[in-house]
Amino acid sequence: MVKSKDRATSSVAARRAVLKRMREEKVEHVLFWFTDLEGHLKSFAVTPAEMEDALDDGMGFDGSSITGFNAIEESDMVAIPDPSTFALMPRPMDEHGHPIGANVARLFCDVVTPDGKPYEGDPRYVLRRALDRMRSAGFDAFNVGPELEYFLFEDDTDTKTLDEGGYFVMTAQDAATEVRNDTIAALESVGIPVEYHHHEVGPSQHEIDMRYAGALEMADHTLTYRLIVKEVATWHGYYATFMPKPLFGENGSGMHTHMSLFRNGRNQFFDRRDEHHLSETAKAFIAGLLTHAREMAAVLAQWVNSYKRLVPGFEAPVYVAWSQRNRSALVRVPLYKPGSEQGTRAEIRCPDPACNPYLAFAALLNAGLEGIEQGYELQPEMTTNLYRLSADERKERGIVSLPESLGEAIEELAGSDLMQRALGDHIFPRYVELKRREWDEYRIQVTEWEKRRYLSSL
Repeated sequence: MVKSKDRATSSVAARRAVLKRMREEKVEHVLFWFTDLEGHLKSFAVTPAEMEDALDDGMGFDGSSITGFNAIEESDMVAIPDPSTFALMPRPMDEHGHPIGANVARLFCDVVTPDGKPYEGDPRYVLRRALDRMRSAGFDAFNVGPELEYFLFEDDTDTKTLDEGGYFVMTAQDAATEVRNDTIAALESVGIPVEYHHHEVGPSQHEIDMRYAGALEMADHTLTYRLIVKEVATWHGYYATFMPKPLFGENGSGMHTHMSLFRNGRNQFFDRRDEHHLSETAKAFIAGLLTHAREMAAVLAQWVNSYKRLVPGFEAPVYVAWSQRNRSALVRVPLYKPGSEQGTRAEIRCPDPACNPYLAFAALLNAGLEGIEQGYELQPEMTTNLYRLSADERKERGIVSLPESLGEAIEELAGSDLMQRALGDHIFPRYVELKRREWDEYRIQVTEWEKRRYLSSL
């Protein structure tokens, strides 16, 4: 355990390292990043002259205009930069290979109140609190590997695709290979390692997979990833979107999320003697995910549009069950390969890439820990293709579905004691209120489908 004096010394060293890099890299300004309740990235710039004080004391800002933060009468907030997250932002190149624009760096921030206490409305703090619970349960790492899918369109006004390529296509159909290559280079330049990339099932749909990391670091990576994907697309004259279901009749974009718990460098999900090579810890964790899946849905898939993706027939899991080979199940356990014990993990397939990663990872971790601490029992593996079962057959087997709409999902969330504890007394009611409002705004709309269907006959 690191003593407080050692931590303070380490923090001072980290701040000095940031200042040193700024001088060496000739950084012109630094972006301080945090998110609102829904996961929208918020940013303001700090000049080099102010950085030493900002690293020591943070920077104040008005939180009353940030979605989900405090009202105007108690709006003073302070953004405390995390020196470990310092990175230079990538820049586009001119025709001669020279970078264009200002040399900019970024730092993720923890939001605190003026008296220095963690702000309970900060999504990053919600994840930190979940990790504290994990450590109290005897684990020291929650590793996460999300797979974010996205679409590339010609611009942001329409959904005109760039290609008609399909899964893993590698022909002239894949018009965006160069865009993906530049995106990978940009991601790696900010310290985000990439494992592989490919064209996805839908036309103009893509996936770049980051190497797994601890949950807090990965949540930071996920926000950086989303921004860089969009920026690189813009450099090429295109538009990237993480909207879960932008095209009717095509697969939507998911964020399949792989998870494992570690203690002393060893994966606590692996058991060589088990039929599925899963430890009792892993089974209880997965049981927690399944038991609380409906309650978590409004956090993992938080938009009206999310539920246009979560329908049978488009490779989106909607049935609450687990399996190894069966990709129609909500939770999949990738098959064990000898020598890959450290890679044993659970993959949940309902999150989408437009979620708030801090809240999503916190919800998943809390659900899994609840299963472990309460001794949940994992139901048998579901090997049948769930899409082929009738509603009566699924009912006979006790298989429930995820909510079919944001309205249904938010009411499940509103009644969840676990999610109230996970999100905290500040965020939980505000999140429920925010999402109820979104659902109400949507459900009173009169759509073009309704006009075509009813106007001439009713």
